[in-house]
Amino acid sequence: MDKRRYILAVDLGTTSIRTLAYDMTSHEIFNVARRKIKQYYPYPGWVEQDAAEIVTSVYDCLERTVADLPEDAIYGLGITNQRETTVAWDPKTGKPYAHAIVWQCRRTHEYCQELKKNKRAFEMLHKRTGLFPDSYFSATKMSWLLHNNEKVAKARARGRLYLGTLDSYLVYCLTNGKSFVTDHSNASRTLLYNLKLQDWDNELCQFFGIPRECLATIVNCDEYVGDCVIKGKNIKIGGIIGDQQSSLFGQNCIKTGNIKTTYGTGAFMLANIGNTPVFNQKLITTVAWRTREGITYALEGNMYSAGACINWLQESLHLIDSPKDSETLAGSVENTGGVFFIPALAGLGAPFWKGDARAKFEGITLATTSAQLVRSVLRGVAYNTRAVFDCMRDTFPISEKEMRVDGGMSNNSLMMQFQSDILHFPVAVSQETESTSLGACYMCGLCFGAFKDITEISKLYASSKIYKPTAHDIKRESNYQKWLEIVDSYK
Repeated sequence: MDKRRYILAVDLGTTSIRTLAYDMTSHEIFNVARRKIKQYYPYPGWVEQDAAEIVTSVYDCLERTVADLPEDAIYGLGITNQRETTVAWDPKTGKPYAHAIVWQCRRTHEYCQELKKNKRAFEMLHKRTGLFPDSYFSATKMSWLLHNNEKVAKARARGRLYLGTLDSYLVYCLTNGKSFVTDHSNASRTLLYNLKLQDWDNELCQFFGIPRECLATIVNCDEYVGDCVIKGKNIKIGGIIGDQQSSLFGQNCIKTGNIKTTYGTGAFMLANIGNTPVFNQKLITTVAWRTREGITYALEGNMYSAGACINWLQESLHLIDSPKDSETLAGSVENTGGVFFIPALAGLGAPFWKGDARAKFEGITLATTSAQLVRSVLRGVAYNTRAVFDCMRDTFPISEKEMRVDGGMSNNSLMMQFQSDILHFPVAVSQETESTSLGACYMCGLCFGAFKDITEISKLYASSKIYKPTAHDIKRESNYQKWLEIVDSYK
């Protein structure tokens, strides 16, 4: 009789690392361990992290998570990660040659702007990868390292260079250098992955000047990739998936047309579009997951600032003492007093793609209160979500049942009711707040036999609350149109 009961997961977030265990008997998450990740800002618009510090933190968290779990009770370890963040390291020592370049980093923005002006290059990249030239994606970060970091350039010349996303680096370190892999969901975020071929594209590697031999082997999300030892316990690794795809999987958006939004540092809306890619130049087409059952694609609209706006209100403007205060303070006033907020703290992502845009309040007067400012911030994020949602529905038939949501802002009842109202669509808050980690647990369980197939997993979803849209309001719609006009005023 199989004694195994637990699945482990590592969630490499942008600001913190989480490890946890999932109990197959109770279907509950427990033994959660967390550590914050330090971010470095050497120049305006640049964002870096220490990949070696991240790995050390993962080990620390995993040791706490597995401390009281018997080795023979563990199915394995799944991994989900911030996707486009890029690491360059020595394949012999495992030491990074430089700080990791985080997905938020804008250092390659000017280069990407030049590529966007090249219509032929733009269309070629979009058709092959489902992406477009933007500093968000990994290839331009890899290219920058090769051309601007002396250690990386010399390592390439000596044939001692690996380039990859954080999942690749973590698996490499956990397996003591035995496995250099990535999965299809992470590979599809690089601008080097051909959606049709489901593999690295040699011409794209040449286009960006990236040696293919420096890239990881691409494996299925539910594939066994190696072993690690945590507190003397040998644990199998399998179930690798990018964080937003993992959230889609964790929220059981298994059927074509299912849609979810995660409100993290940024906000990420993904719709399951089945086994055939669909394209829209205002959205991203990406691999949701590829398993032994086949491949699933997703449409994605990524908004660069969501929870980051709440952190900004707390840590920089000191208008609130905690994220929960944003709901209390915003709810203390009936309206924003005519104030609008554009959540462009790191530029505007989908569906506008205005990387040079900067956040701003518009309509402030001497009568404006702090409560109205906070309320306008919540509405600004909700408006951006509406813009992405409309673009999604214009591109692909979305299920009319509900949009599933998770992440910090999904706990804000005022925000979620307004989100439902402005979408004219039900919003279901997932019962499990750790949907991203849960997706990695499910994928790992699929890898090692805890679940027989995806259909079995799809039955596990439950919502904690469903917000239904109130009656159509002309003023509410007028305010949204005004917000769009302000966005349009950016160059």
